[in-house]
Amino acid sequence: MADKRLNSIDGFVFDLDGTVYLGEEALPGAVETIAELRRRGSRVLFVSNKPLYPRQNYADKLTRLGIPATAGDVITSAYVLARYLALHEPDLRYYVVGEANLVAELEGQGLHVVGELADQDPQDVIDPTGIDAVVVAFDRTLDYRKLNTAYQALRRGARYFATNGDKTCPMPGGDIPDAGATLAALLQISGRSPELIAGKPSTVILQAALERLELPAQRCLMAGDRLETDIRMGHDAGMKTAVVLSGVTTRADAEKASPQPDLVLANLGELVQHLA
Repeated sequence: MADKRLNSIDGFVFDLDGTVYLGEEALPGAVETIAELRRRGSRVLFVSNKPLYPRQNYADKLTRLGIPATAGDVITSAYVLARYLALHEPDLRYYVVGEANLVAELEGQGLHVVGELADQDPQDVIDPTGIDAVVVAFDRTLDYRKLNTAYQALRRGARYFATNGDKTCPMPGGDIPDAGATLAALLQISGRSPELIAGKPSTVILQAALERLELPAQRCLMAGDRLETDIRMGHDAGMKTAVVLSGVTTRADAEKASPQPDLVLANLGELVQHLA
């Protein structure tokens, strides 16, 4: 049955992990729903807090799974943060607690990244006096030296940014620690939190998405599996929101959520029945 709340929706913003796919498998209904939205002439954009890969990689993965996409159809937290820092803080020397893609995104925007030395002792830290800002992201290569270097820089007053604040990342075998876990560790030892987290629910990534869609927020719907990022961002922007139960959120979580999503869907396959 069509939902009157969605009559004016022309743009759809989809989270990826736990919403469109999980691991290397498209989630139920995702391929068919996105194809139907495009057939109707709706604008579709994919937004991910995961900073691990270039946008083209995500586009290639979507295409493999049956959802044709280009890099222009995808926005990531790493891409958005790099653009923001290049515009607002182009002269800082950045230390990255993250993986190779984030470094590439920052350097691709002309920013200076303080690098590790190949022969450096694992217990040594990079001289914190040479670090103006720390950038934290989802980092599967996190080790003690990275954590300590970031801490030493922060305690000396370095600026502080992050790609995303997700505590965990959904995976086929169960959730794994994400950037939020590293941010919590640094908060515990330094007492500091980032001055900007670029990913959802930040207005930075929201504005990038709306610019790409060329639509006002009121004519867009945000669909994702996380209440604290996807649904919060959509609600605060004035978008309609749909939480899917194919990722980290349970129906019980959705029922007690504040703000409440406009729709609670088992998966994206249920979205089409709510459209006019």
